[in-house]
Amino acid sequence: MFDLEAVQRSLREFGLDGWLFYDFRGGNILARRVLGLDQKAPGSRRFFYFVPAQGEPAKLVHRIESGALDELPGKKTVYLPWQELEAGVAQLLRGSWRVAMEYAPGVSNPYVSRVDAGTIELVRGCGAEVVSSGDLIQQFEATWDESQWQMHLEAEKVTISAYDVAWGLIAERVLAGATVRETEVQSAIMDHFHRHELTTYSPPIVAVGPHSGDPHYEPVAGRDGLIGQGDFVLVDLWAKVDKPKAVYSDLTRMGFVGDVVPAKYEEIFAIVARARDAAIACVGEAYRAGRPLRGWEVDVAGRRVIDLAGYGRYFIHRIGHNIGQEVHGNGANMDDLETHDERLVLRRTCFSIEPGIYFDEFGVRSEVNVFVDANGGVHVTGGLQTSVLPILAAS
Repeated sequence: MFDLEAVQRSLREFGLDGWLFYDFRGGNILARRVLGLDQKAPGSRRFFYFVPAQGEPAKLVHRIESGALDELPGKKTVYLPWQELEAGVAQLLRGSWRVAMEYAPGVSNPYVSRVDAGTIELVRGCGAEVVSSGDLIQQFEATWDESQWQMHLEAEKVTISAYDVAWGLIAERVLAGATVRETEVQSAIMDHFHRHELTTYSPPIVAVGPHSGDPHYEPVAGRDGLIGQGDFVLVDLWAKVDKPKAVYSDLTRMGFVGDVVPAKYEEIFAIVARARDAAIACVGEAYRAGRPLRGWEVDVAGRRVIDLAGYGRYFIHRIGHNIGQEVHGNGANMDDLETHDERLVLRRTCFSIEPGIYFDEFGVRSEVNVFVDANGGVHVTGGLQTSVLPILAAS
């Protein structure tokens, strides 16, 4: 349900004159969600909905679909020819200078950029400065309430215990003189989730040896790897409780099939763990100091550790992503590699911290989740793995 008061409060907080929502054929799902239209079938004509920082909103809809925004407050203008559309947009924006839209400059943020360049040009031609709605979107898309935080903690218990299932199956097979396939471990984790009433959009990653060097490797039955004595294994898993509004827990841990982990694996893992901890510290320090923190800064803090260790070119993805009802949520990512994410790291949001170093022979990643509460407290969930687990010694 659309919350006009909350939207206007956020506009004033960010010093904006208004938020211009625009959609064509359902292409702007972010706008539709904020407006409470995401469960309604999109129409075939363009609409605009302008919410000023103060005062009454205004609608601009096509004559064929004149009821498209009837569930929303505000006065309505109906257009037919394109000339009336352009004049209607100018009227919506009269007296407003800094206006938010689902836009990001250049190629800086494809997660927010949902409005086409021509529409942005039209709005600028009306004399308005178009500002990215990225931080506004976060407040309505990415912030958690207390029930979601509790559901995250509930999911965390099961995702952590899933590692006992995975390592236990590997140890059982290997100690019996056999091997186990990646997809068998994957299936055991999924069964564990189902038994504990967790759901997920896709199965976990179980990657042995060279497969662990591919950050997005997906085991496929018949082409998956065999795990046996002396193998290095990465397990990346994500799930949420099967309830409305539930949010994900998303973790990665490393194991070695043996009693003693070889030094080459421990050395790389130690660097990755230091990078992880540096990124977490960056978040904590910013909130303790009361200063604004942007996503790219967290990436830089962790990436610097790997760069200084001489492995920067082997760290080939961002250090973290927003987590919400989708495992990759619509809040700020901790990213200064794939994008320069200028969005603020807001209170009541959650994100992964997952630095990695990836070679052809093997790859290492350590992933935890970080939640910033309403008071600025920083909570790390998922457990901080301090070294590669010797799977046989732990069994």
